[in-house]
Amino acid sequence: MDDLLVERVLRAVDQVPPGRVVSYGDLAALVGTGPRQVGAVLRDWGSGVAWWRVTNRDGDLPGELLGRASTHWEAEGIGLRATGRGCRFAEHRADLAILAHDYARAVGDLHAP
Repeated sequence: MDDLLVERVLRAVDQVPPGRVVSYGDLAALVGTGPRQVGAVLRDWGSGVAWWRVTNRDGDLPGELLGRASTHWEAEGIGLRATGRGCRFAEHRADLAILAHDYARAVGDLHAP
């Protein structure tokens, strides 16, 4: 995978504030890639960022990640859905305009894709 894309995705995740979540698609639109690529970057290189703040648009994560994410969500005040299968995405979604502004500053030193 392209090193620049990896760096852009990781920096985008770093801009999601504690207590907020975004979807793979939100980040993909911000970075200029696809949601599956965002997921692949987080799978392979995301252990050093707040990966639990990135879910699908319903607030779900794969089962193997859900237990680990739930601990972080609880610590950050991100509420679980009544089913316990994901977070209350709409309630905790980050402000995408602020995220875009913060992301632009965070990648200012990188070359454009």
